[in-house]
Order: sequence, then structure tokens, then C-alpha cells
Amino acid sequence: MSFGLTIEKLLVIGVIALFLIGPDRLPAYSAQFARLVRRLRDMASGAQGRMRDELGPDFDDMDWKKLDPRQYDPRRIIREALQEQPVTPVADDVAKPVGMESAYLKRKRLLGGASAPFDGDAT
Repeated sequence: MSFGLTIEKLLVIGVIALFLIGPDRLPAYSAQFARLVRRLRDMASGAQGRMRDELGPDFDDMDWKKLDPRQYDPRRIIREALQEQPVTPVADDVAKPVGMESAYLKRKRLLGGASAPFDGDAT
């Protein structure tokens, strides 16, 4: 994971850090940041080791790219789901997928156009 950082970007970040933190405190903060990165890397490798221990040989066979959340584009998922269902025109010329009838239209169809029953004592 490079996060898109190039040498030029790292140099600019270093110069900004030098001005914000100051030259006297920069080495201490740099060492602290290096320890944090090292600790995070150790935690990630420890978690990977625990996963390997718990999953056993299935761990190496698992396709981790399928579980990457960056691959899920909600627009693409909805577009594909809508394309799988046949589309039929509705009375008001708006296309809706088959089986996606609103609750209002279902109630109207079931009651035959009559209004919903009203019980004055229940309210």
C-alpha cells in the first residue's frame, strides 16, 4: 500500500512538518511516528498469524480481493440488480421492475379500489 505517496509528496510533507513542529522537536516526533508505524505493522502481522492459525489451510486458499470493500460500488450493484429483473411499464409510464410493487398499489389492488376500513373505536 503506497497511498499514492511519491518522493516529492513526502518531501513537501516533511518541510511542512519542519515548519509546524519545529526543528528541535521534529526528531522526537519522527521517532514516535516510526514506533507507531512499526507497532501497527506488528499488529497487522499478528492478526494475520491468528487468522492463519484459526482458519488453517483454508487461509491460503481464500481470495482476499473478493472481500475488499473498495470493489463495492453501490451504483454498480443497484444497476446490475435492476438489469437482472425484467422491466414492465406501469400505468403512469414509469418503468418499475417486476415484483417491486409499492405497498399503496398492493393495498389498492387487494381492496379493489375501495378505501381502507376505518374503526373509530380503535383510534
